Amino acid sequence: MRILAGVLGVLALLAVLLGFVFRGPTVIQRTEEFGRRPVSAQRLEQSVTTLCRDYTPRWYDPAEDLDRAADWVSDRLQETGLPVTEQRYRLPEGEYRNVIATRQGTDSTLGVVIIGAHYDAYGKMCGADDNASGVAVLLELARTLPAAAPERTQIFVAFANEEPPLFSSEDMGSHHYLRRLMEDDVEIDLMIALDLVGYYSDEPDSQSYSSPLLGLYYPSTGNFLAVIGDMGAGTWIKRVKRGLRSTAQLPVFSFRGPRLIPGVTWSDHYWFREFDLPGVLVTDTAMLRNPNYHSKTDLPDTLDYARMAEVVQGLHGVLLDE
Repeated sequence: MRILAGVLGVLALLAVLLGFVFRGPTVIQRTEEFGRRPVSAQRLEQSVTTLCRDYTPRWYDPAEDLDRAADWVSDRLQETGLPVTEQRYRLPEGEYRNVIATRQGTDSTLGVVIIGAHYDAYGKMCGADDNASGVAVLLELARTLPAAAPERTQIFVAFANEEPPLFSSEDMGSHHYLRRLMEDDVEIDLMIALDLVGYYSDEPDSQSYSSPLLGLYYPSTGNFLAVIGDMGAGTWIKRVKRGLRSTAQLPVFSFRGPRLIPGVTWSDHYWFREFDLPGVLVTDTAMLRNPNYHSKTDLPDTLDYARMAEVVQGLHGVLLDE
């Protein structure tokens, strides 16, 4: 019996340690809040609906379709009052653009904070969650920034060409953008990829996981936001989770795991981590929750815009947590 008790004790300890590794750094909820910004769920819905209604398809081929969407994103970013630039690059299919808005910081010696979302969608799908939701959150975040300049320069980027078959290739917009930063010796303090941030459910068992083991450590109800990174991303996971929790009412969980686990580097933070630079993913967990992933049913009326507004609120907390 003593041997059995010892074995069970060791197994319990291993389970606790494994849970700590998976769930990432512990973050204690702050009692002091930064204050909430005037975020509009209606504007978020309008952005998603417009991208899905007027700018579908948004795939790399033909390039002209993605070019039209880039025009719309650029116009919306210019409405924020931030300086907007574009990075153009060519592939055999045509010319593509990353659209970039910059909020200049007061201390040029500090690294930049980058928040990005890809504006392309897989195949001929309208891609409401993947990734009109991320673009809408990016635009609303840029619209609702406080007047006071931050210490660190903040950059808001709409990336081209994240979706297959270009994902993980050097043809991704985020790869071209990172290469330019590296050529210009820009120090990167943090990079956040917003990818599928609009689908939530309060139904029991609406959340699944890539392994049954993970179900022991995470909720079975898909009503939370996730911060995801690889084993070397713990510092940035903690920072983003802390910032999100400081202003958002939405539950926030984190996952830290090896890059070989599907989904850990599946977005525009991919190349940042390939070069051992700061990068994490903020997501609703994609196909592990949303049954419409990469399908024709990924439509605007399936998203939860009130909770997307909470994502924007949380990102304000991240930007203010310097």
